[in-house]
Amino acid sequence: MNQNIPLAEKLRPKTLDDVLGQEHLTGERGTLRKMLVNNTLNSLILWGPPGTGKTTLAEIISEKSGRKFYKLSAVSSGVKDVRDVIEDAKKQNLFSGKSPILFIDEIHRFNKSQQDSLLHAVEKGWIVLIGATTENPSFEVVSALLSRSQVYILKALTYEKLEELIDIALDRFNRDEDTSFTVREKEAFIQYSGGDARKLINSVELVLNQYKNSAVSEVGNEEVMEVLQETMALYDKNGEQHYDIISAFIKSMRGGDPNGAVYWLARMIAGGEDIKFIARRMLILASEDIGLANPNALVIANSCFQAINIIGNPEARIILSETAVYLAVSPKSNSAYMAINEALSLVKKTGNLPVPLHLRNAPTKLMKDLDYGKEYKYAHSYEGNFVSQDFLPEEIKNLRLYEPGNNATEKKIHDELKKKWGDKY
Repeated sequence: MNQNIPLAEKLRPKTLDDVLGQEHLTGERGTLRKMLVNNTLNSLILWGPPGTGKTTLAEIISEKSGRKFYKLSAVSSGVKDVRDVIEDAKKQNLFSGKSPILFIDEIHRFNKSQQDSLLHAVEKGWIVLIGATTENPSFEVVSALLSRSQVYILKALTYEKLEELIDIALDRFNRDEDTSFTVREKEAFIQYSGGDARKLINSVELVLNQYKNSAVSEVGNEEVMEVLQETMALYDKNGEQHYDIISAFIKSMRGGDPNGAVYWLARMIAGGEDIKFIARRMLILASEDIGLANPNALVIANSCFQAINIIGNPEARIILSETAVYLAVSPKSNSAYMAINEALSLVKKTGNLPVPLHLRNAPTKLMKDLDYGKEYKYAHSYEGNFVSQDFLPEEIKNLRLYEPGNNATEKKIHDELKKKWGDKY
């Protein structure tokens, strides 16, 4: 046996029955199993968190369907690499009669032209494309390619499945190395892995190798952390802590504390949180909690969201930090948020109140005869591009939904509104 083969590679499942945690795809009624049984293999996209079995499933599909397997990484491959594989695949088709599988890892990292280079080969059936991605294909895969592929979602491994995987790795290590290790506690292993099966197995192998020639025969959280030499970030992306920490992050920015904002941001980054999720929450905060007190906050937050999509990890942390600090120190106002909530509540109470005649559209003669649009005053025809008139239904015409916040920007807005509307403000 080759002792240089990593434990994770030794444990890579060879059949669908061996795959952990994806029973909705691999079980007796699973879609991938049915696809192989019925020999109805089409191009597909495997979407799921790191270490959930995307590459493994692609290799099993290739093996069980008897098709040649080509593998490219979107990180290191370009259009030329894709075309070379397609040319070779066309030749394989002539000999075997089965379209080879082209597996592209991290397909979301291919740009539009790289993804477009796959289209013709997929349409002609020269290749069966299997793409793997940790990002939402709806946003990261071009629509033409997406429409020619079936998307299958891989689920994050449950805590119980990760515990089972530790037992499998431990048993295999003991047999290969003729050792008798036991694992006293599993939490540190699981926390360190972040749900990534490959990272979990690698950490088990690393820790056990460190103690292989020592008197230690039982390992727990303390031994694991000593070897890995980093504090486990207590963060569960799919559990209660996910919501608690994002709540603390938002409340820190809302409360004007850049220190709290950056700390909770670091906790999420260290725990492997989706950077797009973080950026989306800052976009919401920019409108809900800062709003008109600093309209530029929304621009900054949106620029952050766009930038991290281009940059990715690990540099995205810098952009996220800059934005979090900016939002934390920005003046705050929830006036726009409160205005729309109040308006929606009013609509539920009052129903579909009629649009005043002078505000109605009048594209036909009949509508004009019915006074649609009559007496409407065109603001630009008046001094200062303003003229007082009613814009709400008669029943609520004096209602005030927007209340300017107590900040420098909205004080100016309030003064202008009072100047125009008088007692209404």
